[in-house]
Amino acid sequence: MGMPSMPELLIILAIVVLLFGAKKIPELAKGMGSGIRNFKKAMKEDDEEEKVASTGTDKQVEQKSDAVKSEKSEEKKEA
Repeated sequence: MGMPSMPELLIILAIVVLLFGAKKIPELAKGMGSGIRNFKKAMKEDDEEEKVASTGTDKQVEQKSDAVKSEKSEEKKEA
C-alpha cells in the first residue's frame, strides 16, 4: 500500500470537516502545535540538565583524583 492519492485525501479531509467542524480544526492544530513545542522544550531542558550533571560529576572525579595524587605525594615526602 502506497500513499493515498489526491481524491482519497480530499475525501478524508471532507470527513474530518464534517466530524469536527471548520472552526474546531484550527483549534485542534493550535493545540497540537503547542503540545509539540512544549515537548521539544522539555527535551531540551532535560538535555541541558544531563550536561550540567555530567559536568559536575566530571569535576568531582577530577577533584578526588587530584586529592589522591596530593596525598600520595605528601606520603612520599614524609617517607
